[in-house]
Amino acid sequence: MDAELASLESKLEQLINRQAGAHARLADQLAATQAQNRALQEQINALESANRELNDKLGLVGSHLEALLARIPES
Repeated sequence: MDAELASLESKLEQLINRQAGAHARLADQLAATQAQNRALQEQINALESANRELNDKLGLVGSHLEALLARIPES
């Protein structure tokens, strides 16, 4: 009976150790994924800002083009 209990205790300890290792790996993966997510969010923010700037410039170019077209005499 003592041998069976010792065997069960050993198996339970192994299971707990495996679970702790799996938990640590998942925590590392979560931290890495969160860091990657932050980096991607920063890229999105930079691209959205650049997109707004380009749209503003495009609006100015359109206005300038309309002004130039208005100055062309009609035949």
